[in-house]
Amino acid sequence: MRQTEYKDIILTLGRDRLVIQKRYKFASILNDFLIAVWFLIGSIMFLYPDLVRMGTWFFVVGSAQLLIRPCIRLAHHVHLKKLPEPHWEM
Repeated sequence: MRQTEYKDIILTLGRDRLVIQKRYKFASILNDFLIAVWFLIGSIMFLYPDLVRMGTWFFVVGSAQLLIRPCIRLAHHVHLKKLPEPHWEM
């Protein structure tokens, strides 16, 4: 099993701690959840003629978050690492 080089994210809430171990997976799940929320709210707003315009904006936000999905996956697979300084001796 390969050990990850990323540190856990730990949020302290009073006497409790929230530990996020797989940050990219967490970000992806949170993003998917928010997409569902925006589209559900937008769909409900479309049932009321006075709220159609605002509902359209919820769809726009949800659609923008659909663009974030591949960005999260790409960030998970591509990382920049600082190379150690070369020590040239002559």
